[in-house]
Amino acid sequence: MGVISSNCELEAFIFNLIKLKVSYVIILWAEADKRKRHPISSQASTNNSQLSHSPSLSLPRPAALKPHLTRRKTPKFTTLMLSPSDKPISPRKPQKTVLDRKNSFNSLKHHLPRTWLIFIVFFLQILLLIFARNFHISTVATRRQHLPQSPAIAAVHGDNSECPSGKVFVYDLPPYFNAELLENCHELNPWGSRCDTYSNDGLGRRATKLAGVIPESLAGAWFWTDQFASEIIYHHRMLNYRCRTLDAESATAYYIPFYAGIAVGKYLWTNNYTAADRDRHCNMMIKWVHDQPYWKKSDGWDHFITMGRITWDFRRSKEEGWGSRCIYLPGMRNITRLLIERNSWDYFDVGVPYPTGFHPTSPSDVTTWQDFVRTRARTTLFCFAGATRGLIKNDFRGLLLNQCYNSSGSCRVVDCGGSKCSNGTSLILESFLGSGFCLQPRGDSFTRRSIFDCMIAGSIPVFFWNRTAYSQYEWFLPGRPESYSVFIDKKEVLNGKSIKGVLEKFNKDEVRKMREKVIEYIPRIVYAKPHEGLEGMKDAFDVAVEGVLNRIKDQEQEGFKW
Repeated sequence: MGVISSNCELEAFIFNLIKLKVSYVIILWAEADKRKRHPISSQASTNNSQLSHSPSLSLPRPAALKPHLTRRKTPKFTTLMLSPSDKPISPRKPQKTVLDRKNSFNSLKHHLPRTWLIFIVFFLQILLLIFARNFHISTVATRRQHLPQSPAIAAVHGDNSECPSGKVFVYDLPPYFNAELLENCHELNPWGSRCDTYSNDGLGRRATKLAGVIPESLAGAWFWTDQFASEIIYHHRMLNYRCRTLDAESATAYYIPFYAGIAVGKYLWTNNYTAADRDRHCNMMIKWVHDQPYWKKSDGWDHFITMGRITWDFRRSKEEGWGSRCIYLPGMRNITRLLIERNSWDYFDVGVPYPTGFHPTSPSDVTTWQDFVRTRARTTLFCFAGATRGLIKNDFRGLLLNQCYNSSGSCRVVDCGGSKCSNGTSLILESFLGSGFCLQPRGDSFTRRSIFDCMIAGSIPVFFWNRTAYSQYEWFLPGRPESYSVFIDKKEVLNGKSIKGVLEKFNKDEVRKMREKVIEYIPRIVYAKPHEGLEGMKDAFDVAVEGVLNRIKDQEQEGFKW
């Protein structure tokens, strides 16, 4: 806000200065016009002024004039004027009433300096206006170069054969609900700016510290992407989606590009805000959308939105509770919601993959990476990347760490206490690339981004809760959980079951098949870098949007139940 507000203050100052100068010019003009209409009065005033200020003459004002002089005030000027009822006394001869060419030229010459003064002042106003506007634009542009830029809205018309499930109309929401949130990215987090985090259309900064870890040819496909950036990623992809339509009447579905997670995220970490603050953006968005004619056709059944946080951040049940109550607002009831963690009992919640750091630019990037992880030498049986939850009794993560440390070299540990595993380190990726299995307990909620970081690296996930993946991401993962993962019930681990003992029972062929299934599904759990997606290959965005379109078509069928 600092740069933008200072620009506004500068513009206000310049415009005030211009107003003062224009007022000054108007006064000068009025004075000149007055002198033209009362030339003798003005001359008398001039003569009196000369008499009173002459160093060689010190004459008193003629007594005969005193009764007839009145003082007339105008802003910044005080001029002595003769009363209209008095006859002017002038030592000069009366002027001719008809002006010849010579007199006309002299009159122009007399007023020429004032005319040029007025012209110069107005010229300066134009220069100041141009300077103010250009300065504002240039400084804001400098500020915004680190912010995600919304691509120009282009007409994208896929034919019906390319879009068998239908087309999507994207609402043009007021900037308050998306672009302005990103413009104020330095205010979104009490611990620091989020501007770099959400740059590159939500992908974040380029991952520059992975040299020697990934193939050199794929360096441009890796970013330090934030786990809560899906709203921005989906918005940019949706604007260029091959099945987007600009004809709202022909649309199968309507997309609402509201950054709900970014909007509420600002208010989660301090006590300086109220429940009304956390709900404000969502309330206003619902009111705006409900005023659209396309909402009224279906009462929102064909509308969908991306909400970039877990579902529980939008399900506040009490005023003093956590998050917003956006999902519980009546107007959200029928809207399909794409979330990185869903409520398994809510039909309108759809779980989508967390954004990871890998954003392929072409199908060949995907196949190159698949070949790389397929042939990778894995020197440890399993690994765990995470931190303990010290305040939680019988912390499950603590048990996993203990088993890892006691596994006699079969487990690789990445302790993520503090900020050790924040974006900018290659430790987690290296750990997954070098291990056959990766332990995936629940995170702060049932899911965690590490699931997808693990699978992209070709490591086989080990789950301890069904809700961590199996009931979350059905559209994106294989239908048979045992084909790509291992499940060990958390209760068995709590009772002392050895994780190492379970994993060592799988033979090499079983491990190879599970790993191959994980590698096969990599395209479905990554978000491509190009706004248009990957030609001939579906990524997580394509799978999610086609899934929404298909369920909307299913809802139109007679006898549909959900």
